[in-house]
Amino acid sequence: MPPSKKKSRAKEDSVITRYPTPFKENNLSDEKKIALIQKHFKEILTVLGLDLKDDSLANTPQRIAEMYVNEIFSGLNPKNFPDITLIEDKFTGDTSRVVTVKDIKLTSFCEHHFVPMEGIVTIAYIPNGQLIGLSKINRIVKFFASRPQVQERLTVQIADCLRQVLDTEHIAVFINAKHHCVSARGVNDDSSTTSTTSLAGDFQHNPVIRNEFFASL
Repeated sequence: MPPSKKKSRAKEDSVITRYPTPFKENNLSDEKKIALIQKHFKEILTVLGLDLKDDSLANTPQRIAEMYVNEIFSGLNPKNFPDITLIEDKFTGDTSRVVTVKDIKLTSFCEHHFVPMEGIVTIAYIPNGQLIGLSKINRIVKFFASRPQVQERLTVQIADCLRQVLDTEHIAVFINAKHHCVSARGVNDDSSTTSTTSLAGDFQHNPVIRNEFFASL
């Protein structure tokens, strides 16, 4: 059976809006957002006393605006949700099989101070008749990470999305991340990390499967 893509708009909307980042729809195009952010960031740099005539700083407001909209906060735009490729699971007789993807690189931005959080994500699921292309798991992580976030919400968003896309209750998501709002300011603790976990189905209720997942970390 050839790969198939999830194309249902209603399904896609459901997947990306559950447990949402606090949105306030403004109906601005990406081009308009870039223009406005560039304008306001220029004012911020001026208030800080920086000389925007300096050739090193002259294009900084534009660079930041384009970076915000097109890159690090691109997950705020539902149109950027990745195409999801699913294939038939031809090994359905093995009901104990667990698919685990480890060491997915995570880069997101704390919504409290707009500084990075960086870490790794481990995801596991028990198939329910279909398998997801492995790179799609990484893309789902990147989509939800590409917005102002808190780690606790991000963990649940990824788990809930995979639960809907794969139509399985058996999902586990573990994130371990370092927060620059802790290491680069405030308490200046550059050694601590934060771990969050979302478990559902057998990963929550079956101690053998749950312990195997944590052992894999």
